[in-house]
Amino acid sequence: MKNILPIGVALAILFGRGLARGQDFEGVSVCRKCHIDQAESWAQTSHAKAFESLKPKVKADAKQKGKLDPNKDYTADAACVGCHTTGFGNPGGFSVSTPASEHKNFAVVGCESCHGAGAKFRVEHGNAEERWKTGKGETARETLVKLGQNFDYKTACATCHLNYEGSGFAGAHPPFKVFTPALDPKYAFDYDKEVLRSGPGTGVHEHFKLKNVFIGEPVPAIRGQLQADAKDPD
Repeated sequence: MKNILPIGVALAILFGRGLARGQDFEGVSVCRKCHIDQAESWAQTSHAKAFESLKPKVKADAKQKGKLDPNKDYTADAACVGCHTTGFGNPGGFSVSTPASEHKNFAVVGCESCHGAGAKFRVEHGNAEERWKTGKGETARETLVKLGQNFDYKTACATCHLNYEGSGFAGAHPPFKVFTPALDPKYAFDYDKEVLRSGPGTGVHEHFKLKNVFIGEPVPAIRGQLQADAKDPD
């Protein structure tokens, strides 16, 4: 069961299905230590509430329409949690035995669902900023890729939002999502439009101006447009 919310609530299966490159997931609270503005904005998005729609009697009408049992608890269903949590099935990521005290970090579609498991690359973020601040220059972005950071956001989105037969996404495979445009047009997903919608109730946090600590490829195609409208950090 996936995409209970209007445009879906899931990216995490990109890494839950074995594309995490063997890195450890650390959770939202670790990312928040440096990215406070982004984390506070993300907390108001639909992705932050992704896990809730798996609970009994939540989104009951949508579940009935998708021929699911609205009274059933899907929070331990492996066919569902991969797209409603972070890092399912990977080191450090969500598992059905994750204690409730850690749900705020992993029972969400969090930072690492888009950006990759952060145990290694987040250390390089800090090191690179220190080099930049002390006049030692920028760091090649490809360094982050080697450490597990993801820059292919379009595929990250598609892995959950377009995981159904006939979607046109080459990576689609079972278990397919239930909530498709054939069931209701509101489940259609257009990456180029949705990635530009940010803030409360959308799937994307607000964007803030970056310091350009990193240089070179890969640069997401959407980066320039997002940065043009980005806010100054607090």
